[in-house]
Amino acid sequence: MTYVLQFDLALTEKLRRGLEDRGFALSTPPYTLFQGKKKGVSCTLYTSGKLVVQGSEMKEFIEFFLEPEILGTFDFGYKVELTQDTAPHIGVDESGKGDFFGPLCIAGVFADEEGIPELEKIGVKDSKRLKDEQILKIAEKIRKKYPFHLVRIGPKRYNELYKKFGNLNLLLGWGHATVIENMLQKTGCDRVVIDQFAAEHVVENALRQKGQSVQLIQRTQGERDLVVAAASILARAAFVEGLADLEKEVSHKLPKGASKMTIASGKQLVAQHGEQILESVGKLHFKTTQTILE
Repeated sequence: MTYVLQFDLALTEKLRRGLEDRGFALSTPPYTLFQGKKKGVSCTLYTSGKLVVQGSEMKEFIEFFLEPEILGTFDFGYKVELTQDTAPHIGVDESGKGDFFGPLCIAGVFADEEGIPELEKIGVKDSKRLKDEQILKIAEKIRKKYPFHLVRIGPKRYNELYKKFGNLNLLLGWGHATVIENMLQKTGCDRVVIDQFAAEHVVENALRQKGQSVQLIQRTQGERDLVVAAASILARAAFVEGLADLEKEVSHKLPKGASKMTIASGKQLVAQHGEQILESVGKLHFKTTQTILE
């Protein structure tokens, strides 16, 4: 798999720093400004300005890093626009599962035939295509106009639950089921659309354990559904706000993701407060924990 584009060389250093922060090994083959390699993906910037991305994880690299953080455009993964499934339904999505610092947030939103088109009018789109400031503003509009439920699991509680479940997908399944259960009580709607994050039975089993029966629709790229996209925005807003609250508590910057900046911040926290601080701010099962403590 290969993706080629003409790159704006004014962004060269931004790209270089971004690759370094994400653990890419950099080299300078002939006719290149640099090449970054990591398991599953390589990114080569030629002196001509041609950027070539290759590898089995190329799609994720482009959609979650290159486009939103470097290019500021969203052409690669969005040939299909958001869909308007106009039948009333609940959308559920999560945020924070890939971030070492901060909470795990799961949100549900309900919209009907009249409300679904309105979501697009207030700016709802895939949360990965929005900046934090936009997400917070749109989230406020969603909360005012639509039934919703939010589960925000802070690091201490997250670490307790992870020990209990022993698996992130099982924890996510429980969180999704909890949100769905509350949304059923609030709306009476039993048609639920979620982004497929694991084997289909995970959420179904979690719902069964809670005694809930719903029409559960699991879709890859679920955020293309407007109601799921709205849930994604609420979840991301809760994550951003939760991370900001933690930063105030510890008086320390807590970077998103699990990059070199995350590790450096963690090491500084441990030096100031001891190893136990990580339990209050981070997800301990991440490999990042061991790297911080080395």
